[in-house]
Amino acid sequence: MITRRNWLVYGVLIAVWVMLVAWQVAEHLRVQRNAHRALSFRAKDISDTLGVVMRSQRRFGIITKEQLESAMKALVKPGDIDAIALLNASDDVVAEAGEPFEFQTKGLTSTGEYWDKDNLVVMNLVDLGTNMTRDLESTNVTLVLPQTERSQLFSRTNRPPPPRMEGTNEAALESTNRAGFRSRWTNGFPTYFRKPSWMKDADYKALIEKQGVHSFALVLSTQAMAAAAKDDLLLRLMIAVFATLAAGGALMAWGNVAKTSELQIRLVRASELNSHLKEMNLAAAGLAHETRNPLNIIRGLAQLICKQDGVSPEIAKKTRDIINEADRLTAQLNEFINYSRPREVRRTGVDVQSVASEVVRALNYDIEEKKITLQIPTDPLKIQADEQLLRQALFNLVLNAVQATDTGGTIELRCGKVTPTDAFIEIRDNGHGVTPEHRNEIFKPYFTTNEKGTGLGLAVVQQIVLAHGWEIACVPNEPKGAIFRIDHVKMATT
Repeated sequence: MITRRNWLVYGVLIAVWVMLVAWQVAEHLRVQRNAHRALSFRAKDISDTLGVVMRSQRRFGIITKEQLESAMKALVKPGDIDAIALLNASDDVVAEAGEPFEFQTKGLTSTGEYWDKDNLVVMNLVDLGTNMTRDLESTNVTLVLPQTERSQLFSRTNRPPPPRMEGTNEAALESTNRAGFRSRWTNGFPTYFRKPSWMKDADYKALIEKQGVHSFALVLSTQAMAAAAKDDLLLRLMIAVFATLAAGGALMAWGNVAKTSELQIRLVRASELNSHLKEMNLAAAGLAHETRNPLNIIRGLAQLICKQDGVSPEIAKKTRDIINEADRLTAQLNEFINYSRPREVRRTGVDVQSVASEVVRALNYDIEEKKITLQIPTDPLKIQADEQLLRQALFNLVLNAVQATDTGGTIELRCGKVTPTDAFIEIRDNGHGVTPEHRNEIFKPYFTTNEKGTGLGLAVVQQIVLAHGWEIACVPNEPKGAIFRIDHVKMATT
């Protein structure tokens, strides 16, 4: 029986286990978020580094493709940085390094990144100065061209004027500005590309759309992050499994403690009951000694009166009633003494078939009087039991079945193995049976449905069964009658 205290302990243990498992889940999710964030920060650092490299190599707003791809290849490491690409405004690749990758802006988050199964793709992390406006003359772009195309482009246009130094002629500079050359200077070179005077607007726009760097993309492998997340998940699972085992062990330990406490209480009560029964046995023995003699005297006097000559039929009938009542009181007194006696079991190897045969011989008169067919086991079965107590228990059960069975009825005594170490014993009858509400009551002292019964026969049987560590139950015998089944009977080893 689970008490309120046990429910409280079980609830606390389960709550602690749930909290621990939830904590591990939350920690694993936190590790995953931190790994995602760390990879995003690393991509940002790499993109900043690449932006610095591009700005340092830019001359007249143009970067040679060979130099740029060489620098990009130095950054690419398979399994870490799988690919780097520069994209134009149409998301076409202008320059790339590493494994070919199909770049797209679809699915990008607000931070310019998207995740797939094996990679993190980061785009548009650095502003490279591309700003397309209606005024093509003021367009700031950075072009990526092969060395040959760059040389061809500069062979047909004039190089821009040198940067202004100390002592520069202000009039000459003003004249240059009036000519329409307006540029920013970095380390002596303009930071963006301007339309050459000889180039048509359509060609200039096409060149910018095709070769102008609008953004660049990084493809970072998530294998290391996935491996770390997997290792963390395994660690969390191990912690959860150990927590589950610990919680289960604690529950089992507490259950054992509760059972041990309950058994200790039962042992104390059994000890008290045993002491009480011993006291009752002494009192009953004294009562039997003091009562049997008067009963025997009364019975003897009644027999003498009954045997005298000239006794009237009425007096003879009354004396026989006295004899019968004296015998009934003596039988009840003997059963009471038998019930109050503590059961001391001396186990030996006992053959159930042999004991059943002795019981049948003792009850042969009652069995033949009611013309009952009684079947006993034909195969020997040795069990561990006290032979005298087993004989008494079977005697009471068979007698109870005989009393409950009508004339011409059937009684069957069965036994057999349940497991290699356990056996069962059954007494079946086709009598009037036992109602469901009485199946547990019939083993209580002085409870009987038989007008001539004392109510102690089945109580004595239960005492003997419990003393052996067995169990007894009463179940219906379909379609009619009752079955008294004894379980957990141990087989004899020899």
